[in-house]
Amino acid sequence: MSGRPESSEYAAYAKAYVDLVAGDDILHALRTQVDETVALLQPLGEAGSAVAYAPGKWTVKQVLGHIIDTERVFAYRALCVARNDATPLPGFEQDDYVRFGPFDKCTFASLLDEFSVVRAGTIALFRDLQPADWMRRGVANKFDVTVRGLAFCTAGHELHHRKILREKYLR
Repeated sequence: MSGRPESSEYAAYAKAYVDLVAGDDILHALRTQVDETVALLQPLGEAGSAVAYAPGKWTVKQVLGHIIDTERVFAYRALCVARNDATPLPGFEQDDYVRFGPFDKCTFASLLDEFSVVRAGTIALFRDLQPADWMRRGVANKFDVTVRGLAFCTAGHELHHRKILREKYLR
């Protein structure tokens, strides 16, 4: 797989995510991000991860749970498109996923571990794709996408939330 996705390969709202990803090597980006994010968050510990920066905002645990859930959704979409499944894939309501997720009941260490495990699965999915698979097109959340676009969205979504975590929680 080579190159960055064109704007026609992902939803318009995801441009902000894709733009956060440096370079063309999405597998390298995905591999390095996981260690960087864990290193950034781990010092918060259990007490620090249970805090929201303002009333009505997500806790660090909930943000991490959201990143995990979204990565699973994006990876599933990429799998379907890579396998040439023409079924239009639905969107999802992120606030409901967080509201009904168990994140605040989980230990922070278990969420960090889950993030690492989910990322390893995402990397394994993308690692063995053939060149034609990366450019295969499908529909996700009513937008035309490619596997390459979804891979960059996955990496960029994490970077987007890492930036928020730095600005709002780790000041």
